[in-house]
Amino acid sequence: MSSIPKRDTRPELVLRRALVARGIHGYRCHVRTLPGTPDLAFTRWRVAVFVDGVWWHGHPDYLPRGKRGPYWDQKIAKNIERDERTNADLADFGWLVVRMWDLDILRKPDDAVDQVVAALSRAGRQRHVEREPEL
Repeated sequence: MSSIPKRDTRPELVLRRALVARGIHGYRCHVRTLPGTPDLAFTRWRVAVFVDGVWWHGHPDYLPRGKRGPYWDQKIAKNIERDERTNADLADFGWLVVRMWDLDILRKPDDAVDQVVAALSRAGRQRHVEREPEL
């Protein structure tokens, strides 16, 4: 398990590239001072983004309970509890949490960017609006 990357995974990189392509900047990666060490943190707007792997974070369609044995059921259940605790801790600090599945990002990166943009808007980020040139 130690050989499995914890940061800069393919889904994270795809999301970051898609954000930059849309002109979304201003995030920090893997902020250890925040609960759960979010994959992306928009500190100005207090939005934390987590890219969750379907296996490790227990996506119900990819990890049906009881199919992998008691060890894995317990391990994944603890991961899910930890994620819920992290969400609550960040909310207590005034952060908005966005969690997305890695496979969803890989399948539809634009939809993932839309989720982040929507969260940033809810947190108060104004979209950059082009002005007409003055005469």
